[in-house]
Amino acid sequence: MVAPPRLERISVARAGDRYLSSVHVESVRGVLSPTTERSYRRDVTELVRLLGPDRVLDDVTGDDVDDALVRYQAADDGRYADPGRKPGPGRSTATVNRFRQSVRRFFSHAVRQCWVQADPMQWAAPPAKIREQLRVERTALSASAAQSLLTTVRAPSAGGGVPENQPPIRRGDQRLAARDRLVVALLLVLGPRVSELARADVAHLAREPGETRWRIVGKGGTHRTVALSAPLADALEDYLTTLRPRLAARRPDDADAQRALLLSWRGRRIDTQAIRGLLTRAVGRMPEAYRRPATPHALRHTTATLLVADGWDVKVVAELLGHASIATTGAYLDRIDGELAAAIRTHPLTGALSEDSHDLSVESSGANAPSPLP
Repeated sequence: MVAPPRLERISVARAGDRYLSSVHVESVRGVLSPTTERSYRRDVTELVRLLGPDRVLDDVTGDDVDDALVRYQAADDGRYADPGRKPGPGRSTATVNRFRQSVRRFFSHAVRQCWVQADPMQWAAPPAKIREQLRVERTALSASAAQSLLTTVRAPSAGGGVPENQPPIRRGDQRLAARDRLVVALLLVLGPRVSELARADVAHLAREPGETRWRIVGKGGTHRTVALSAPLADALEDYLTTLRPRLAARRPDDADAQRALLLSWRGRRIDTQAIRGLLTRAVGRMPEAYRRPATPHALRHTTATLLVADGWDVKVVAELLGHASIATTGAYLDRIDGELAAAIRTHPLTGALSEDSHDLSVESSGANAPSPLP
């Protein structure tokens, strides 16, 4: 028999450093995205501070974890520079539960490495349920609003493409309409994650006569290949042949920029925050009747909801979005205003009900009619 591994009594700080080293390795291998690595690094660093860096990790109990979670929730949320954006003090339940998941992953790793005899998360209090108001900016757009958004980014306006409600662009080298049009179209039609779009490279695209395919690098190093429709391929070709070469020429020595599909006006790879910003500007140019806050994740919901409403199988939509389970895709299917009424109007029994109503009205009128004359 093989002897069980011996417990290694190391400090919380030492365990945190070694765990983050393994997280970095997973990020380099493509198992974790850079965004996920930054999230784990931020959470584990905060956990080390809350538990005490010099404390032996195996001495941490479930009560200690609960205390750390309570103190984490009570602390100010540094993401909000404007206090008016946050409805209450401390961090939200969703943020605390995300932190809890990072802590759970850390202690699961600690058990495998024999830094603790047992996972203290077994004795921690269960996570709180999320009871927050509906986040409208993350829900799907209606079909008409999505069409309006596409029209807004597709149609150039007078004066060089600057809408009336936006400040004029004084420098010609900052005109990025072709890029922004491509970004919004990809988000609406294919529904990629914003991180997948930001890390897309030109080499991930197979451009052949009559067919263009995009090999998307998804979560956990997974890949999926999607075909672009003809209009989407035309928007891509327009950007690649007209705008991108000029942007890439501004940083010829930046290897990452030369690989990247989407570039900023300075020639650097565009990041997720810049994608959110350009979407916000595009939404701001929509007609007021359709305008409402929207995020790239809302457009991902829009892709799923509109495809399923149009009759596409949920399994196909799950494959397009890169979901391992159709249960995940189900959470992306939002009810769009008007769809419920439309479904009732087109219900398969509606016609039969109308015929029955007509027959009943005829019978009723016949029963009350005067008898024929002899």
